[in-house]
Amino acid sequence: MKKFAVVLCVLLMLGSMAFAQGQTATAGKQLLKVGMVTDAGTIDDKSFNQGTWEGILKAQKEGLVEAKYLKPSGSTEADYLKEIGNLYDAGYRFIICPGFKFETTIFEAQDKYPAAKFVILDGEPHSADYSVFRIEKNVVGVYYAEQESGFLAGVAAALQVKTGEFGFIGGMEIPAVQKFNWGWQQGIKYANEKHGTKITIKAENVIYQGSFDNVAAGQQIAASMYDKGVNVIFAAAGGVGVGAINEAKARATAGKNVWIVGVDVDQYNDGVIPGGKSIILTSAMKYLDRASYDMIKHELAGTFPGGTVLRLNAQNDGIGIPVTNPNLSADVSAKVAEVFNMLKTGAVKVADTQVAGLFK
Repeated sequence: MKKFAVVLCVLLMLGSMAFAQGQTATAGKQLLKVGMVTDAGTIDDKSFNQGTWEGILKAQKEGLVEAKYLKPSGSTEADYLKEIGNLYDAGYRFIICPGFKFETTIFEAQDKYPAAKFVILDGEPHSADYSVFRIEKNVVGVYYAEQESGFLAGVAAALQVKTGEFGFIGGMEIPAVQKFNWGWQQGIKYANEKHGTKITIKAENVIYQGSFDNVAAGQQIAASMYDKGVNVIFAAAGGVGVGAINEAKARATAGKNVWIVGVDVDQYNDGVIPGGKSIILTSAMKYLDRASYDMIKHELAGTFPGGTVLRLNAQNDGIGIPVTNPNLSADVSAKVAEVFNMLKTGAVKVADTQVAGLFK
């Protein structure tokens, strides 16, 4: 049975005092050993792995933990369990796993390693056939409202560009990526209807590549879209998105006016071309680093919310676009901030399913 629990902002308020007490209580003791097993791709994938790891590194730089990550040789449950076991045997009892592919792995690991604590980002433990959802007291599952993040990015991009053709490149066609796409479409539609922008998006320019690590395919898909007149591509695709960024950088260096909207983390620096300009218009962010860092803080404070599923959204500041967006005007940034506040209050709602009426 799914357990819908705690809102993270409440946890942080409750945990702040306990964290300070926890620091004092653990003074002089061995540092908490925090491990991470990477999902598909590398630790510097400019996306999910990297964002998660940066939160762990922040805790290590503050002297709170000793950190280590392991990259599995494959992407099966057995591959993931092997690396979890290797971390456990090395004394790592707090293990963070980024991505839905860890759901069945943690379903097994929560029983096999009851002395360990697990955090799974973008999922919760369940059986392979989805017949049983079960989360034990040593596990926290975290979900994000990707549709809200994609919505904000869609509004921002539409307001900045004003008129043109947009596209979307997804990695695997899984719920998290689909929600980015659906929110992106709704954000474009909102800007068209509320602010008079004239952005279109065609069904042929919404493509799921089928993986998160095929850089070459991402570049080819982006090239095809740009050749067909697309101005802005939202790439929610990990390494596939890196390929799209590479294509946009090559074209921008040659003088073409093309853009990418990044995903998961602020990808602005990854889009910089000679001369200092970046082709990253903005990024649809899930605060992965904040989630991993905050869960470490809760463990140290003795307030680890085990056995719960957290749902991070605009209301608890779990999603957004970067605070600084050099390619967005001050006016656009102000309007997007207003929309974000409306998401927080519930005045604007974004569906987590596909909404008809935008494709031409």
